[in-house]
Amino acid sequence: MSDGSLAGEPAAPLTPLKTSYFERVQERGRQLVDTLERILPPSGEFVCEIGCGHGHFLTAYAQARPERVCIGVDLVSERIGRANKKRERAGLRHLHFIRADARLFLQVLPPAARISDLYILFPDPWPKLRHRKHRIIQPTLLEAIAPRMLPGARLFFRTDYEPYFTEARQTIAEHPLWRVSDEPWDFEYETVFQSRAERFHSLVARVK
Repeated sequence: MSDGSLAGEPAAPLTPLKTSYFERVQERGRQLVDTLERILPPSGEFVCEIGCGHGHFLTAYAQARPERVCIGVDLVSERIGRANKKRERAGLRHLHFIRADARLFLQVLPPAARISDLYILFPDPWPKLRHRKHRIIQPTLLEAIAPRMLPGARLFFRTDYEPYFTEARQTIAEHPLWRVSDEPWDFEYETVFQSRAERFHSLVARVK
């Protein structure tokens, strides 16, 4: 694997900025591992929402499904703070919200941990062409998620931006590890984004 240096030349040393970045990522990974060890059930099974926002959907889900451990993941601290306030007010000890990058979260999950259902609801559509690489439904993420899913687990995706839905559906349908199943939605709860949408599009997918 190339490290980016020219053949025959030593690799350039990491700059302090790069070193600091990698150290921060490693520390976040260690913190995530510690957190997951505390909150995952003995079975390792949990329901996950990537991009949980202020926690409206997953809080309602956890209230309706008290037998399932639920974990919401979001990058924005303010959102996680609000979500945790909802959790505390509802007294839901089986519900957890974590500030983390989705890819790092998947990377540090314990080997025995498995997602029983995964929700991705109204993610940022990144409508500009140059920004589409930031959309969360990407082949690389689907590949990372697949081995973490329980047999029979489902991916639920919903968006109010039709071009994104079309692209996401095609990305999933063409992925060698996934198939679009077009089955009924498992749990309905109107989020803030959903209440503002004139219409929206949903799909359900499973690992092959």
